[in-house]
Amino acid sequence: MSRPRALVAEDEEPQRVKLRELLEELWPELEIVAECDDGLEALEAMTSLKPDAAFLDIRMPGLSGLEIAQAAGPDVHVVFTTAYDEYAVRAFERGAIDYLLKPVSRDRLATSIARLKERIGSTAPPIGPVLEALQGRPRSNARLGAIRWITGSAGRVTKMFGIEEVLFFQARDKYVRVATAEDEVQIRTPLRELLETLDPEEFWRIHRSVIVRAAAIHRIEADGDGALQLRVRGRDELLPVSSAFQYRFRPM
Repeated sequence: MSRPRALVAEDEEPQRVKLRELLEELWPELEIVAECDDGLEALEAMTSLKPDAAFLDIRMPGLSGLEIAQAAGPDVHVVFTTAYDEYAVRAFERGAIDYLLKPVSRDRLATSIARLKERIGSTAPPIGPVLEALQGRPRSNARLGAIRWITGSAGRVTKMFGIEEVLFFQARDKYVRVATAEDEVQIRTPLRELLETLDPEEFWRIHRSVIVRAAAIHRIEADGDGALQLRVRGRDELLPVSSAFQYRFRPM
């Protein structure tokens, strides 16, 4: 019988090291196939390595653990790690998804391992109830640190427009291209920093180099090799969709 395989995603190195050490102690036959410190890296590892289990921190730069879990196939059993949050804990308990409170305790992890050993090889429980419960959390109208205006350069000219005009961000070399329906500028802020200030319900990362306004997506096309590309309203170019983000475009 093959060894069970797991992915560990946690952006705080001490927490990640502690979790790995506890897993090695309590589950020595487990093979940890990837350790990730940001959400995008974790999503790519999940997609390419297809582990049996994934320990996902809910809050990570790039993508949240919840977003990564949406891309997990039915054979991946997810355990979330989270700082204490009564609302979140109630959400997890509403579904069959396991969770660990940080800092992770040895005894609680042992319980999760026992559950995983029973479940691996069977279909993972749906994450839908958890997401529905978390989406019902009261949210502030003001997003902390949210971008409202973009100021960038177009040659020797500096231009400014509201975030509601932006259709997509695309990383190119040392700059990020910011496109609207009628204009574009370059900025120096990396995509990773931009993601921390953008509403994840309005702006989706679809590629390591592209963030797109979801409402602006017009159509998704497959090229001759089956890779997805998309067009946004008001622009002619095709934007790449990496395999790690194709889950966003599964038919309803």
